[in-house]
Amino acid sequence: MHERPLSGVRVLDLTNVLAGPYCSYHLMLLGAEVVKVELPGQGDLARRLGPDPALNAAGLGASFLAQNAGKKSIELDLKDDAGREAFAELVRGADVLLENFRAGVLARLGYDPERLRELNPGLIYCAITGFGQRGPMSQAPAYDQIIQGLSGMMSITGTPESAPLRVGFPICDTVGGLTAALAICAALAGRGRDGQGRFLDVSMLEASVSAMGWAVSNYLVSGIAPEPTGDQNATAAPSGTFDAADGPLNIAANRQEQFETLCALIGRPGLCADPRFADRESRKEHRDALNREINDALAARPASDWERILAAAGVPAARILTVPQAIESAQAAGRGFISELPFPEGAAAPGALRVTGNGVQFDGEQFGPPAPPPTLGEHNADLPGLLTRWRAAAGAPR
Repeated sequence: MHERPLSGVRVLDLTNVLAGPYCSYHLMLLGAEVVKVELPGQGDLARRLGPDPALNAAGLGASFLAQNAGKKSIELDLKDDAGREAFAELVRGADVLLENFRAGVLARLGYDPERLRELNPGLIYCAITGFGQRGPMSQAPAYDQIIQGLSGMMSITGTPESAPLRVGFPICDTVGGLTAALAICAALAGRGRDGQGRFLDVSMLEASVSAMGWAVSNYLVSGIAPEPTGDQNATAAPSGTFDAADGPLNIAANRQEQFETLCALIGRPGLCADPRFADRESRKEHRDALNREINDALAARPASDWERILAAAGVPAARILTVPQAIESAQAAGRGFISELPFPEGAAAPGALRVTGNGVQFDGEQFGPPAPPPTLGEHNADLPGLLTRWRAAAGAPR
């Protein structure tokens, strides 16, 4: 087993619900020691979020279990003198402080970036908010759906008839958390050179707009505003979802040679000679007619057959799976992407708890969480020893 790249990094995690905990989960998978600071008796709101009422009542909702494995939990009230004293000691020993309060909340509790820098000059302080610490919307409340709407994402999701539509999972929270994790890793690398801490101001809105790729760059570079195209790829044709004999099939024949191979394999080589489909731009202009021709040909076989035939010939093609099918696929199993852990004590759930990894193998090894998610305050009794250990680590050369 390899040593994880962030082994020895100490993360003080004040975050709730999704973007922040998703960030610290990835830091944990990479080896960081993550200590969640939770409000006594309440904890992370995600503890009460999920489809299972019994788990929610136990403070172990599915939303919490999904992204808090391998972390420690201590309860501290930052409005209480004893809690503030313990928190200040933890800050002195931490490498990273992560929070996703509304802009300015931690500062109003007495811990603005300057105060944190006094406590620990080498601290990487990362604040994740909907809109960033500055700007006219910095104090506005923000959840994933709000950011999806403001980013323009919803305006291009769906068909011209159905848009705007929300993306089917909290993508802006996810992108915000990944952006924060990337920035933290970069700041730690920088500190290794100059010894300086950093204040990282992560805007979920800006991170989400950045992640939209060509939809944004086409407008910035060419002044062309993107429009909803449903399950079709606006940049190429044939590229989108098609109809096989038993259900949908994704095909992305984006290159000329892929299009020619596709036509041959589906028994329609004459499509390549049709002037409407001769080149990329012509195919985009006559997309509907081309899609009808391809769907007629695909009706001869089930989607699984076409997936096998086309992919073997170098034409990107695959069935559309449900989430359970994707999780249970041989591909996911073959890479060890899903980890099995015992449920935390108090969770009335049978069997093992399954959680995802990060999609990266280090020298062939998939890093999974070393322990299940913590119950609220599970590590309260360990706080004195934790403080001693962190103080000693903070005093060692970085």
